[in-house]
Amino acid sequence: MIAAKTKLFHEDLQRKARLFKVLSHPARLQILLYLARSRNCLSGDISEMFPIKRTTVNQHIKELREAGLIEEQLSESKNVYCLNIPEIAKASETIEEFLGEITLPKDFSCKYKPGPLTFNY
Repeated sequence: MIAAKTKLFHEDLQRKARLFKVLSHPARLQILLYLARSRNCLSGDISEMFPIKRTTVNQHIKELREAGLIEEQLSESKNVYCLNIPEIAKASETIEEFLGEITLPKDFSCKYKPGPLTFNY
């Protein structure tokens, strides 16, 4: 069996890629923003808040849960979804760390330099 191509990359890059992937859909971003801005948890059917079908919203919630960014609790026979604050903080640190690694000086100019390409992680 051939390993997934992502396995060829450093473990830290794989972890960051998983986070960026879960954040790569506007519906998931909207769910996270709603939870953060309302300072409430979601309960019951929230699909009316989105321009997509309920099953699709549920799939996005599932992906956020699996990534650990939101938590699910059962309250009065309803699923309640809340931000997982420690995981949100870790995600924020991961994003800041990554962007810090690619920050370039303002006078940076991308010019081709002949020779071997090297990459050290």
